[in-house]
Amino acid sequence: MTVSDILRTAANASKAWPYEEARKLLKRYSNGAPEKGHILFETGYGPSGLPHIGTFNEVLRTTMVRNAYHALSDIPTRLVAFSDDMDGLRKVPGNVPNQAMLEEHLGKPLTQVPDPFEKFESFAHHNNAMLRDFLDSYGFEYEFVSATERYKAGAFDEALRQVLRRYQAIMDIMLPTLRKERQATYSPVLPISPKSGIVLQVPVEVIDAEAGIVRFEDTSVPGGDIIEQSILSGGAKLQWKVDWAMRWYGLGVDYEMAGKDLIDSVTQSSKICRALGGRPPEGFNYEMFLDEKGEKISKTKGNGLSLEQWLTYGPQESLAFYAYREPKKAKQLHMGVIPRAVDEYWQFRANYPRQAIEQQLGNPVHHIHDGKLPQGELPVTFGLLLNLVGVMGDASREQVWSYLQNYVPGASAETYPELDALIGHALAYHRDFVAPTLQRRPPHANEAAALRQLDSELAALPADASAEDIQNIVYAIGKDEAFGFAELRDWFKALYQTLLGADQGPRMGSFIALYGIDNSRKLIAEALAS
Repeated sequence: MTVSDILRTAANASKAWPYEEARKLLKRYSNGAPEKGHILFETGYGPSGLPHIGTFNEVLRTTMVRNAYHALSDIPTRLVAFSDDMDGLRKVPGNVPNQAMLEEHLGKPLTQVPDPFEKFESFAHHNNAMLRDFLDSYGFEYEFVSATERYKAGAFDEALRQVLRRYQAIMDIMLPTLRKERQATYSPVLPISPKSGIVLQVPVEVIDAEAGIVRFEDTSVPGGDIIEQSILSGGAKLQWKVDWAMRWYGLGVDYEMAGKDLIDSVTQSSKICRALGGRPPEGFNYEMFLDEKGEKISKTKGNGLSLEQWLTYGPQESLAFYAYREPKKAKQLHMGVIPRAVDEYWQFRANYPRQAIEQQLGNPVHHIHDGKLPQGELPVTFGLLLNLVGVMGDASREQVWSYLQNYVPGASAETYPELDALIGHALAYHRDFVAPTLQRRPPHANEAAALRQLDSELAALPADASAEDIQNIVYAIGKDEAFGFAELRDWFKALYQTLLGADQGPRMGSFIALYGIDNSRKLIAEALAS
């Protein structure tokens, strides 16, 4: 049995969610490759705004499923990042310049709205460029597809004819899902006014499905002209759920995931896809992120965490790790989750080489790196780095390295480049998030007695005492009934709050060895003096 055979056998049995998703595609084409010769994955993007953390997560998770499928099958795959850039501009975003100018173009396709940043041909072209730069910077393998280009080139014309042929069936699917007043004006087809260029939300009458001709009232101009117009080659776009279904049908999409908030859209679009004679793609609905209060993240509220923020305070791999874990479970997304995600990523990465293949396939880092893990481990945790920076105050990268070199002989930015990057993240995290909240409290009487004992025992140790020897001393003091700690964790909490100004902290033996015995004794003296 070859290595690839062993891997495929293990992948077929793995319960890791990317493999479970990939097996849906194996079942979909159990008799071999589809007629088009490949499996098509799709992710969608609305270019009315800039790419964000949700865009990253969707492309990342889809890529993980695609990679898992490669382990199970030799059938080629493609990943399309589809931009719905023919959508009409519904409202002016609050975070862009030239808002008065944008107001004048409300309702027009995003590719016909001037770029408020005055850099590209249109607002959509600007945001599409940002999307491509965004995806390229993370090394995603994908093909960019513009809705406008496909519509105008006639690539969707046959699918649009099919929409007109199946017009009543689509109406029968959609109308029961709409409010009564919306039913009166709803149309699956959104013709584009030949005079104003606006994407119209008006009822249409199908005149000739084969020629693509519809009749409608152009409500965007005075007098409301009655117009007969072809919807082919850019003469119209489709309503969102119908557009999604037409895309699945027209492109032959085999897999697309979506957020839980789109469950109804997936249901209706799937029905419409079948009505067109197509087969809806496989996929699943992932849960949405919540803020630290457990409330849904809203762009308007600004209560979320941006991609730029995460990557300021933690590496990309930590975000990928957080995105991988339990995608169907609602998770909080705020500053406080970053350090744990960083350390857990490194824990799983350190475990990977020692695991059996079945365990490796269930290890998040396997899917983050597609089984090709970088070499190297960290000599200290990110949490320990944060605590070190916390007691150092306004430290530089060089000062942090000077402490690390005492703790790890020979350590340098050259020998530990990933650690060097983490130092930068730790300094930024401390500066912006930790420092404003740090507040060391005075020790209680029994805690002060325990601290004096710790100081005395540290004074008797050599400067190069091991972290394990120091940890044993810390443990012994916490267990000593003379100091009155009900539980060992009460002693550790006292150390964190009086020495570090935090409620949680590192393994104290490791911290004292890293920070140095003399420096740690100074911390104790400051706490006792308070």
